[in-house]
Amino acid sequence: MSLSSDGKLVRLPALTTVHSHAFQRAMRGAAQRPRGSSGDREDFWSWRGAMYRTASSLTPESIAEISAVAFRELRAAGVRTVGEFHYIHHQADGTPYADRTVMSDAVIAAAKDAGLRVALLRVAYHRAGPGLPPEDGQRRFCDDSVDAVLRDVDTLRARYAGDPDVRVGVAPHSVRAVPPSWITELAAYANEHALPLHMHVAEQPREIDECVSETGKRPLELLDHLGVLSDRFVAVHATHLTPEEAKLLGRARGFACICATTEADLGDGLPDLPALRAAGARLCTGIDSHVITDLVADLRALETLARLRTQRRVTFDPGAKTGTPAEALWRAGSIDGARACGFDDAGGTLAVRRDHPSLALVEDDLVLDAIVFGGSSAMVDRVEP
Repeated sequence: MSLSSDGKLVRLPALTTVHSHAFQRAMRGAAQRPRGSSGDREDFWSWRGAMYRTASSLTPESIAEISAVAFRELRAAGVRTVGEFHYIHHQADGTPYADRTVMSDAVIAAAKDAGLRVALLRVAYHRAGPGLPPEDGQRRFCDDSVDAVLRDVDTLRARYAGDPDVRVGVAPHSVRAVPPSWITELAAYANEHALPLHMHVAEQPREIDECVSETGKRPLELLDHLGVLSDRFVAVHATHLTPEEAKLLGRARGFACICATTEADLGDGLPDLPALRAAGARLCTGIDSHVITDLVADLRALETLARLRTQRRVTFDPGAKTGTPAEALWRAGSIDGARACGFDDAGGTLAVRRDHPSLALVEDDLVLDAIVFGGSSAMVDRVEP
């Protein structure tokens, strides 16, 4: 990873957010108050109801407008590449639009207009859980068959085949939302065409319990059993993996995408980051729900969350050949994230002013440490192609 400075600007590889739901930018501030009585539990599942209400209101026009706001904010915060985990496909009652990819196209156009590269990760969604039909709030996410999903992926791949700023990937939503047979077919397609394969994995204990009940295996164990894991697989969240599951992901050289600001907002729990790093899993970061847009905070959390979990400082192995902790974290938040989205490099340069107040009194050889551990995305001056 290269860092350069001309005395006025510090230049670094531009940042990547591997996991985004751009439409959730419309929810900022809207799900922060308790909704029930004082004894009701507020958690991911109560938040999800608010998210469904937002999702149900979207049109091709409004998802374009909301995505434009989200993506412009990302660009201003130092991002060049976004992985958009896109699952708003159909009309509110589940009926497909005449143009089945109109919602995907609107999101892609918004990203490009904001100056971003985008990996459109076309989500497959089929059910509310094992043996359960879709809930009302999920109908516009759902397809009746794998073939319907893959026809849309084929359409998007053909449409953007010549565009260097667009990648198309495949995304089984989760073990809750698609059965094992769908996961197998979707992974086979992704492998055949060398596409990114992203999936929510072990975000919630309930998800794990339901998977064990249906299959006898935990989610990551199931994916390993199905032959899904590879160096193009991205396990989003990976919050409740066991050390043995971390080894399965690491053995495949897969990615774990940690969405720290969203996971903190939802009270999801602390991932075992030392176990993931020790296992050889590659780490990257995602803004997810856009509850706050600070990509520096997201990448810093790959270390600070580990400190909270282990109750010790500097959890990186000092013998690792990854450079300083700050260098390793920036690489995870930029170049490695871009690779998780199917791009070969960071795609541009982020510039920070050397005279920014946050860098006052900082020695030149500690500038990156100061940016990562004492800065924020507000320090970004611009992103250069």
